[in-house]
Amino acid sequence: MTRKARERGVGEVGGQPAVPADIAESLRRWGGIEGLVSILPPASALDALQGMHQACSDAVRLKILFLLEKQPLCVCVIKNATGVADSRLSYHIQVLKKAGLIGGNQQGNYIIYRITPLGKKILKDGRKYLFSREDGE
Repeated sequence: MTRKARERGVGEVGGQPAVPADIAESLRRWGGIEGLVSILPPASALDALQGMHQACSDAVRLKILFLLEKQPLCVCVIKNATGVADSRLSYHIQVLKKAGLIGGNQQGNYIIYRITPLGKKILKDGRKYLFSREDGE
């Protein structure tokens, strides 16, 4: 392979894909690909982050979060406010609970759901993102 091809990041060098010179230089500062990989969060943290994003990827679940941000609610109120059938609502609530965005406490015959501090933070950060996009930032 020619020097120019290596500089462009074309082909292979020593059995490894060639990369652009500036990328190769910055990789050396991290200790190569292995060094870069070593700073990745543990799989459990990545799984938790994935679950949180997955929980926020559905409009019904976001509606539930916004409702619970205003006050704790029982399922019957959440159902009426969202118009979601019981079986689907149960699923959405479980996804939000598993992600740590809401919690529920038994009060007599009812389970009262509340947004968690993490759920509040997600909505706060989401609002920042939405408002910055509306302002053209």
